[in-house]
Amino acid sequence: MLELVDVSRRYGQTVALDGLSLRAEEGKLLGFVGPNGAGKTTAMRIALGVLEPDGGEVRWQGHPVRREEQRGFGYMPEERGLYPKMRADRQLRYLAELHGCPPAEAAAAVTAWTERLGLGELSERPVEELSLGNQQRVQLAAALLHDPRLLILDEPFSGLDPIGTEVMSEVLRERAALGVAVVFSSHQLELVERLCDDVAIVNRGRIVAAGAVEELRSERSRPRLRVQVDANGDWLSGVPGATLVSSANGEVLVEMDDGADDQLVLDAARRVGRVRRFEPARPTLAELFREVVER
Repeated sequence: MLELVDVSRRYGQTVALDGLSLRAEEGKLLGFVGPNGAGKTTAMRIALGVLEPDGGEVRWQGHPVRREEQRGFGYMPEERGLYPKMRADRQLRYLAELHGCPPAEAAAAVTAWTERLGLGELSERPVEELSLGNQQRVQLAAALLHDPRLLILDEPFSGLDPIGTEVMSEVLRERAALGVAVVFSSHQLELVERLCDDVAIVNRGRIVAAGAVEELRSERSRPRLRVQVDANGDWLSGVPGATLVSSANGEVLVEMDDGADDQLVLDAARRVGRVRRFEPARPTLAELFREVVER
């Protein structure tokens, strides 16, 4: 298990992390999300030992992380960390050997991962000749070659087509199923919601919400209803405890105050027309994200 405990970091007068605490458990996928400049990349680099915190602590398996442990983590940076003119397979073998894999074991790992990630003979080309999506696959292979117990990935789905996204998703699920702790950042919140066991939302250097998406739904959002009725005009006005969130194509999203009677909304809809739809609306991760970040 990886823990960041009350971690802080400044760049001059800019506060990048302000007492951030984060926990990634073995066998789970943690989606690490937040606005641009919220501190995600800084937190990841501190976890890896690339940056030192100004305060706080990084812990691994319950003890302060050691440098040799950090060197064994798998890291996929958002920026390309590859040699553009070098053949992909050769630099993957080189990187595996840097992680301590014997040459034969490194070669076998490169073959296995390039095949698994759909690169095949493309791995024999210089990286600069590969598409951005295939470069992303090479970057993932580099993070996996030494069979790390922790994977930290910064925007791993950037530049991938739907097939590449599905391959990446499958690999991350497989790693988690084998007991690996997986942390990744992404602006694709629908993908995070579908893929992750837990989510941590960071804003201005602090975690503002964390837990399973269902937990965040119950903790952070008021009840909502989705109502479709054959009527025009503001029929919801005057219903106590009900607030119109959005309206489109005859369908309205209604937020209810705690304790408000949703049957009053149904009664108001029936008075103006035929009700086609009336059901609870589960907030998406994107809606939860906006709620906690814009607060």
